[in-house]
Amino acid sequence: MIERKTYLKQLIQLKNEHLIKVVTGIRRCGKSTLMLQFQDWLKTSGVKPESIVSLNFEERENAVFEDWKAVYDHIIGILPSTGIRYVFLDEVQVVPSFAKLIDALFVKPDIDLYVTGSNAHLLSSELGTLLSGRYIAINMHPFSFSEYVSAFPDVSNTDRLFRQYMNSSSFPQAVNMQRTAPDAVNTYLKSLYDTVVVKDIVQRHRLRKFDTLQHVVNFLFDSVGSVVSPNNIAEKLRKYSAEKLSHNTVQKYLRFFTESYLIYPVRLYNIKGKRLLESNYKYYVVDLGLRNILQSNATYTDLGHKLENVVYFELLRRGGEVFAGRSQNGEVDFVVQKPGNVTEYYQVAYSVNDEKTLLREMSSLREIRDSHPKFLLTMDFDNTNMDGVQKLNVVDWLLKDTAK
Repeated sequence: MIERKTYLKQLIQLKNEHLIKVVTGIRRCGKSTLMLQFQDWLKTSGVKPESIVSLNFEERENAVFEDWKAVYDHIIGILPSTGIRYVFLDEVQVVPSFAKLIDALFVKPDIDLYVTGSNAHLLSSELGTLLSGRYIAINMHPFSFSEYVSAFPDVSNTDRLFRQYMNSSSFPQAVNMQRTAPDAVNTYLKSLYDTVVVKDIVQRHRLRKFDTLQHVVNFLFDSVGSVVSPNNIAEKLRKYSAEKLSHNTVQKYLRFFTESYLIYPVRLYNIKGKRLLESNYKYYVVDLGLRNILQSNATYTDLGHKLENVVYFELLRRGGEVFAGRSQNGEVDFVVQKPGNVTEYYQVAYSVNDEKTLLREMSSLREIRDSHPKFLLTMDFDNTNMDGVQKLNVVDWLLKDTAK
């Protein structure tokens, strides 16, 4: 079992804080495993097993609970009456009126509460309003490259593993199957994709036009790292379909994809004006394996945007708000704003060995006049400083351990 150090560290730091810890993320990204790892840590640190209650509401055994009150009575009935008690509710959105359950447990003294969910509706719904200011959200993703490498201890060639990482999948189960049953990985990913789209989107929102939804997904997966808007998505898709597709429909679908954590939107940031731009976003897909199963000939194409996708999620893991930068004469792939008025700029390119490509990628960074750190991440092997811009090999950068 691969230890999810980044997320485990956050849970350990938040232990016994009077906040509800809400771990969100796409299905099968490892939320339940993380909770088990944290429970093991609690036991090794001296917490008695009887002071820990863990319920996964997608398990058949827990379908007997008909309402939130029954769940509450069950939990209170088996916990000891004194001392700090730890309660874990996995996929709690399945429980009717789950917000009331969470609130009732939270107000009990000496209960440290942990919740997981596979849909952002968990926080944008009644729960977000009811518990405003009383929870902290941890958004979880599939394996980072560092975690992926840990899954292949017998492979020493990290460059080879990185090519595999970009062209397969980082979902924990898919990574395990890559070692034991590689021919079945795509079948697993298709099943996972169908579950997310059908269960979390189509059924939840009672959609009837599945083909239209699929067209929008395909467009987004094909446009990873490009600036798009509901208007231009609708306009381009209308050229290939007789169906009338409005920008309002596209906007609604984008919200559904984002809520299910299938895609992540990135707002544009005007570097010179130090302000966010209102229109248009870039979108990144939570797992490149999902993109590859839907895109023909996707394995060895569009490597620059796929690399950008990997960097985006690593930046999220390392903390801070991530934006897509816009300057007067170009763009900077990512602007990261961290606490303490710290800003970092990142440009991503597969290779800049060509002089013209190097000039293009460097020009936007050189245009930025402040003294904040600037990075150029590539697959090239040299790590050098050029005019105050630190050029780094992206594999080395990804393997830098930030979870210690």
